[in-house]
Amino acid sequence: MTDFLKHPWPWYVAGPLIGLMVPALLLIGNKHFGISANLRHICAACIPAKIPFFQYNWRKESWNLFFVAGIFVGAVIASNLLRDPDPLVIAPALSEEMDSYHLAQTGTLLPAGLFSWNSLLTLRGLVIMVIGGFLVGFGTRYAGGCTSGHAILGLSTLQWPSLVATIMFMAGGFITANLLLPVILKL
Repeated sequence: MTDFLKHPWPWYVAGPLIGLMVPALLLIGNKHFGISANLRHICAACIPAKIPFFQYNWRKESWNLFFVAGIFVGAVIASNLLRDPDPLVIAPALSEEMDSYHLAQTGTLLPAGLFSWNSLLTLRGLVIMVIGGFLVGFGTRYAGGCTSGHAILGLSTLQWPSLVATIMFMAGGFITANLLLPVILKL
C-alpha cells in the first residue's frame, strides 16, 4: 500500500477523484469548489469592516478555509511521510535546457536558482516571483476565480464565463512557458 502512495497516481484515478469533488460539494450543501476566494475570506476575518469589499458574512464560507487547511496538511504529510527516497530524475533534454539558463539541478522539484531567498533578490527572481505573483493574483481576481474554480467547477456546470476564463488561462500559460519564460530565465 505504501508503495502505491509513494508514486503519482495515474490520471484516470486522480482526475475522477478531483472531478467527483464538484457534485459532492454541490450535493452536500450547495458549496462551490475553488481556492482563490479564501484569501478574501482571511482578509475579511482579519481586516476591520471599513473596506466595502470585505463587508460580507465570511463565516458562511469558513468551511472552505478548512478545505484549504486540509490541502496544506495533506501536502505536509505526503512530502514527509510518503517521500520517495530516490532522487528526482530529470529528462536529459530538460537538464540541458536548465543548464543553458544556469539553473543547477539539485534533485528537487523546485530549482534553487529560481525558488530561494537568494534568487528573490535578483532581477530574475523579482520578475518571476513578485511580478508574476502579482499578475496571477490580479488575473484571478479579474477573472472572478482561479483555475480550479473555473476549470473544475465552472466547466462542469456549463458556465460560459468559465469556458472563456479557462481558455485564457491556458493561452496565457502557453505564451508564458514558451515565449516569455525563456527570455526571463536569461536575465
